[in-house]
Amino acid sequence: MTTTRDKPGILDGYRVLDCSIAMAGPFAAQRLGDLGADVVKVEPVTGEWQRHASAGGATGNRINVSFLSLNRNKRSLAVDLKAPAGKEVLRRLVADADVFLQNYRPGVAARLGVDYASLAAINPSLVYVSISGYGEDGPYARRPGQDLLLQAMSGAMLSTGRTDEAPRAAGQYLVDAVTASTAFEGVLAALLHRERTGEGQLVTVNMLDAITTLQMQELSVHTVGGLPQTRSAEPHAHVYIRSPYGAFRTADGYLVIAFPPLKTLGGLIGDDTLAAMDDEEHGWTHRDEIFARTAAGLLHRPTRHWLDAFEAAGIWAGPVYGYADLVDDPQIRHNGTFVTYDHPTEGRVTVPGFPYRFSAAPPRIDRGAPLTGEHTREVLAEAGLAEDEIEELFAAGTVVETS
Repeated sequence: MTTTRDKPGILDGYRVLDCSIAMAGPFAAQRLGDLGADVVKVEPVTGEWQRHASAGGATGNRINVSFLSLNRNKRSLAVDLKAPAGKEVLRRLVADADVFLQNYRPGVAARLGVDYASLAAINPSLVYVSISGYGEDGPYARRPGQDLLLQAMSGAMLSTGRTDEAPRAAGQYLVDAVTASTAFEGVLAALLHRERTGEGQLVTVNMLDAITTLQMQELSVHTVGGLPQTRSAEPHAHVYIRSPYGAFRTADGYLVIAFPPLKTLGGLIGDDTLAAMDDEEHGWTHRDEIFARTAAGLLHRPTRHWLDAFEAAGIWAGPVYGYADLVDDPQIRHNGTFVTYDHPTEGRVTVPGFPYRFSAAPPRIDRGAPLTGEHTREVLAEAGLAEDEIEELFAAGTVVETS
């Protein structure tokens, strides 16, 4: 995977002002930086909130791992936007910016004077992206847009698992991640529109819509097909897919199976009753029985035995990985899914890389996550502030710099 600048990036020459915090906004901005955009992270003089929040208890030297993972390919400008001089600094930057990204709580952008109308008056060609939890307005606009709360509200947690068990969340920040991807797509589409028309615009993205539209198939089965969302007594992996479908214990671990032909599966695991069942009829009407029979049949052999047998029979199956298994997988290594680079304070860093490939302009890592205000002075100089103006801002504490 390319990690150094040997070709111009697709977004070279574009300036992004990233005023977002936590995961969704910073993740979207990082992807823009990976494609070559000059991303300036505009953060408080004390540093963005995520700098001070641990990730699974992991810490770094001067940058914790959660911030490190979401803020590569950015420069940091640390400025007090509550101070009049700080607001003026941001307005100077907006004049030459291409994208402005924020996920403030409702009303905060307007109070700071950085709402779309205010900034579009300075730069009509600006692509302004606002990320919220539930929408810009409406009855839930002021609710906290936290990942688990949105997973629960989305309906997804009741599409898997047992009827008598508590709903289970995804094992990652799923809503944050899909919202980041949605915002990233929105920026690219709005920039393409601007290239064609010269117009900037407001792009609004919210977490509730992002996770809802991700379930296009499932919700259509409910809204168009009229089928209820009914969990099973067994831990079936999806309410709208026939049995068996899910994770199963073997003699030495786990594997997953996706809707195999019941006759073939029954023959392999030695279950004549299963082999005599019809895929489409019994796969729905006898979902729990099929799951239980499959589970019992897989217990007496190790995972590798079953994976080899299923592959030979054309059954869709696969291993259940932990992270240690994932990073050592031969396909992951072949793809270059992870990238390794040297960070000035955190040392050798290995992290997930880029989810896309471009032959003419590959993504790359030009810099790791910045220290708080590490690039304040150079960003202000680029915005046209004179040296004496910059020194006044430092003296007043409106901006800070860390080296």
